[in-house]
Amino acid sequence: MRIRDYGDHNENLTIDCLGANATLAPQRFKGGAQMGLKRKLLRLLAVLFAFAMVAAACGGSDSDDDSSSSSSDSDTAAATADDSEDEAEEEEEEGGGLSQDAVEKAVSGEGDDEEEVDDDAPTFDRSTLDGIWEEAAYNRQLMIDEITAKMDAGDWGVGSDNVLRGPAGYEIDLNDCPGDWSDTHGLLDDELRVGQTTVQSGNLAAYGNISVGWENYWDWINDEFGGIGGRQLKMIIKDDGYVAAQTIEFVDELIESANIFALHGLGSPNGLAVYDKINDECVPHLFYASGHPAWGDPVNHPWTTSHQMSYLTEAVLWGTWIKGNLADQLPVKVGGLVMDNDFGLAYEKGFEYYAENNPDVVSEYLPVRHDPAAPTLTNEVTTLAAFDPDVFISMTAGNPCLLAIQEVEASGLLDRLSAAFTPSVCKAIAAYMAPAGMAADGWWVVGGGVKDSTDPQYTSEPFISFLNETLEAGGLDPSISLLATGYYFAYPWTETLRVANELPGGMSRTNVMLAARSIDIYHPLMMDGVAYELNGAEDAFAIEGSDFSKFDATGQTWNIVGDIVDGNGGSPNCAWDKENGGC
Repeated sequence: MRIRDYGDHNENLTIDCLGANATLAPQRFKGGAQMGLKRKLLRLLAVLFAFAMVAAACGGSDSDDDSSSSSSDSDTAAATADDSEDEAEEEEEEGGGLSQDAVEKAVSGEGDDEEEVDDDAPTFDRSTLDGIWEEAAYNRQLMIDEITAKMDAGDWGVGSDNVLRGPAGYEIDLNDCPGDWSDTHGLLDDELRVGQTTVQSGNLAAYGNISVGWENYWDWINDEFGGIGGRQLKMIIKDDGYVAAQTIEFVDELIESANIFALHGLGSPNGLAVYDKINDECVPHLFYASGHPAWGDPVNHPWTTSHQMSYLTEAVLWGTWIKGNLADQLPVKVGGLVMDNDFGLAYEKGFEYYAENNPDVVSEYLPVRHDPAAPTLTNEVTTLAAFDPDVFISMTAGNPCLLAIQEVEASGLLDRLSAAFTPSVCKAIAAYMAPAGMAADGWWVVGGGVKDSTDPQYTSEPFISFLNETLEAGGLDPSISLLATGYYFAYPWTETLRVANELPGGMSRTNVMLAARSIDIYHPLMMDGVAYELNGAEDAFAIEGSDFSKFDATGQTWNIVGDIVDGNGGSPNCAWDKENGGC
């Protein structure tokens, strides 16, 4: 594979990304492939060492003893080379998302394991709201029974050594928590307080509707059931404007003075700026609003759990689609429009890894970065149009997703492309696709298996009908699909809190973590065939499946093409390296 290079940019591009309107990133691609380079160097060193040892042996005495020694040295060198090769191969194991092999097996159906069928398990009618509630109650009880039995047996829960133990080797040493830490902090007699940092202003302001929709669902829970365990569910929302420095300030405030029980947040750079502190403070940090692979780290960040599909999985699925659908054009040139922050770079590195390992699929890959606050993307898209890619992939978020669709059409690039992808985080029809008009027609998405509440194919489904009616009853506009996305996040939170409240000892931070790390539910806003499940320290990614969908601008609908792909349980954990990027 050839990495496109526009002149002698050297290292400047890895240092100054915000100083130009159109920042070329081919050199960042090369530099970003540090892990690949390290692997190659390890192999090279191993081979050189082996040759050096063999040369030393060949240049020695002709005596039998020397020959024996030489042979021994050669064997040792070969063994050393093998060991180095093994180490290099181990380094190739990428965490944080489904591997290419796992994805291709899932696509072909080869990875489908036959699950044990419980003949006594009831069946539920998902075509009715009552059936959905009955299934939810049944799944909650299964979790409650399993966790309770483990706690009663002394296998799970907080032991005499003050260590919390849970499923699949999950552990938290509570001795490392702050001296004034409490398992019930933020639990009032009549209220459970959850703090949230999110974006409600700037280029990504549309995502602020998620919090509004979430509050609407919890208002319904409070009105219908009196909250959970007699406690009203309350959110304390802080608008950080998608600025990580502001996120840090607000998280400090929420932990130190807002009397919160748990935390939630949105945005990759924002979460990476605070999740160390949140874990040090031993605060539940559940179902984070970002697909960054860093949230799949139950060992080093046991209080933080993932929610949506990993961006690394999404990147591999882009490559998988290209391989399967553009077979007569391979290898192809791919251009990526990348938001220049931790969010966009997770996408960039994910696809870089795919391209690097599949030169028969991707001949050239040019990522071009943009300032997250840029009011236009004309220069960046012009640069990509000059590159003349076969496939365009938008690796951005918020309003830039809409701008990308508009600019790709305006530049004339759309007519020359074999395929154009918008990211899963910009699947919302009302916010990002409808405003683009016919320019959005035919765009693809690896959508993470999430239903859009305004998509005509889903509007009559019972849960979506319920949430739209509940939004309207709360004075909100159901045509804003990101309000329904609030339900998408609030639903697993609610089920987790309900389970935790029924465990021995009742509602507590440690019981919430046991419930979250054991969650196994049917999520009514997820497409059938995509699991929602976590399993302790073993399976740290709640969603590992997706649809491949194509947008029909006339019908304002995402048409699923092909089968749903699900690799549940197949993503290795990710201890994210903030300095160098990658797991």
